[in-house]
Amino acid sequence: MGRGPGGVVLLTDRRVARGPLADVVASAVAGGVRWVVLREKDLPRAERLALAVALRAVVADVGGTLVVAGPDPLDGDAVHLPAAGPYPPPRLGLVGRSCHDAAELARLTTEDYATLSPVYPTRTKPGYGPPLGPEGLRELVAVSPVPVLALGGIETPAQVTACVDAGAIGVAVLGAIMRASDPAETATALGSAFQEAFTPVVAHPPPDGGDPHERAAADRDHAGIKPDRPEWARSAAAPTATREGTQ
Repeated sequence: MGRGPGGVVLLTDRRVARGPLADVVASAVAGGVRWVVLREKDLPRAERLALAVALRAVVADVGGTLVVAGPDPLDGDAVHLPAAGPYPPPRLGLVGRSCHDAAELARLTTEDYATLSPVYPTRTKPGYGPPLGPEGLRELVAVSPVPVLALGGIETPAQVTACVDAGAIGVAVLGAIMRASDPAETATALGSAFQEAFTPVVAHPPPDGGDPHERAAADRDHAGIKPDRPEWARSAAAPTATREGTQ
């Protein structure tokens, strides 16, 4: 899936979390989350830095990564920038950018990934939109020069599946996990939906001598390649696992 985020990516918001933020993040990590984006941009830098240190320790235990929202990496090497800037992006180990339309995607230069939002109506930013919906997401994924995370109002396994089917390599989730009574359980459910949707179905190619078009299609299935996706999305499909029952 490359060096950028994928799967279920957790965005923090201590104001809606049903417990201390570090505890909620730790619970989500126990449920399978490996990428966390630290927001909390209203905090003084010293407090935000202390929070970054605490959360890095949580994700480091499972080989995860903390990304910091905004241009200040808080002594780390990964940031997620707003659409408004800065341009060009800073030279860091990992840089993401929030995007909402084709024009913003076209401004990307050295960023490693982008979020596209809002895909669905969101309680975190009511009235923000209009929502792209899965089809709008699909259209923007097709023109994105970098891997895309779907963001905004994603709360159910069915929504995760729809976003992956539209070409996203992951889903960025805030409220569904922050507000959950059991963040680990919610993270596991969303993560399982992602894995089921993203994992290539390995099909047996037809025997030698069969129709060449059928063989080509079967070869693409075997490699996890979906030809209607951009090159970065096709190369992200890793044929290392199979769904149950497909063998």
